[in-house]
Amino acid sequence: MAPHDLRRPFKRAAISDQQRRRELSLLRQSQNRRDAQQQARCLASSILSLNSQNPEAEIEQNDGEFETSSETDRESVTPSKDLDVRQASKLKGAEARKWFARQLMVPEWMIDVPNSLSQDWYVFARPAGKRCFVVSSNGTTVSRQRNGSILHHFPSALPAGARTRNASGTGQSYCILDCIFHEADQTYYVIDMVCWNGYSLYDCTSEFRFYWLNSKLEESGACSPPSHYHRFRFCPIPVYPCDQNGLWTAYTGEMPYVKDGLLFYNKHAHYQTGNTPLVLVWKDENCSQYVIDTDSQGQIPSQQQVVLELQNDGKLATSDDPPVVFGCLDRDFIEKTGLHPGILLRFAVSDGGLSFVDGKLENADLNYLGKANRARAFADSYSKVLFQYTVRHSPLKIDELLAAINSSKDQEDKPRDVEMAG
Repeated sequence: MAPHDLRRPFKRAAISDQQRRRELSLLRQSQNRRDAQQQARCLASSILSLNSQNPEAEIEQNDGEFETSSETDRESVTPSKDLDVRQASKLKGAEARKWFARQLMVPEWMIDVPNSLSQDWYVFARPAGKRCFVVSSNGTTVSRQRNGSILHHFPSALPAGARTRNASGTGQSYCILDCIFHEADQTYYVIDMVCWNGYSLYDCTSEFRFYWLNSKLEESGACSPPSHYHRFRFCPIPVYPCDQNGLWTAYTGEMPYVKDGLLFYNKHAHYQTGNTPLVLVWKDENCSQYVIDTDSQGQIPSQQQVVLELQNDGKLATSDDPPVVFGCLDRDFIEKTGLHPGILLRFAVSDGGLSFVDGKLENADLNYLGKANRARAFADSYSKVLFQYTVRHSPLKIDELLAAINSSKDQEDKPRDVEMAG
């Protein structure tokens, strides 16, 4: 049973400004409206038209499947997340895969417990599998992994997803779903809805997107068992309000899929591309087999390893926007080793560890190990480095999340004093 009577207070030292960035993200999305319809149309067209250059590339399991796999060779064109469909469709190889990787909304790792967790957040158990976009349009359905390679090309019961006698619609009829393909039961578990039947949901809240996801997906017949015009089954994921019962159910409840941690969605968050603090991932050994990163042999190294990108001025930075700098390489060392800007390098966190002041990184004791695996496309994010660091030293535990919910509830129930004007 969930420990409903848990009242243990806790206070973790601030090692991140995640809460401040959450507040800024919510403010920014209310101020900056964009042409969401055009964004969805470009993404759908690109996913269907772009040729895969490296179909055997896969997402790295030991990175919790939030990192993109692709070659790190730099090409002449630098992809921008603002490229339109014509420009994006001309990208090849690693650059094409990077462009697609930027189109997904990528959760940050939970470093601190959000304020108002029980009021403003949803929680659900994330399926283990391959993260991908699924697009249905013009009588066909294509799923592409984060690295841009095609996972499946198939007919589906999604709108405009198969060439059937009764099929109707125009080029304006297309769907974009954010899914995880679960190999064991050959099912696409839908974690978010980006566009439905030509209607963009980019600027809709999570609350609305989840409502549409459940109602529209069931109406379409996409949840039905596989058939001639419907090769794979789609399935929505049980989403719970992040109160004590909801969190405990997501954490311990039986699911039809293998779990790989928990995902937390802010109810007011829009679907924004790239890393966002309004969606968080959290894991422990009870709900994921991929908690601490492993090496290429599947073993947990004695020291935490991080992957950082070498910048023009020799600084070593994360994949965040803006990037977080962890250190700097000496110019003589760079020239001696033949390293170039943009290359990904692997470091071990030595005995000095990481130190923080007022929620910001002050010092990182790093030991250079060499170039990162060629299967990597991006450096680690700051939140991932911090999550891996805290998992090894002082992990954020499930009972602390439950205690935070209780603490928030206590504040709600507490009577407030009213000042009387004299």
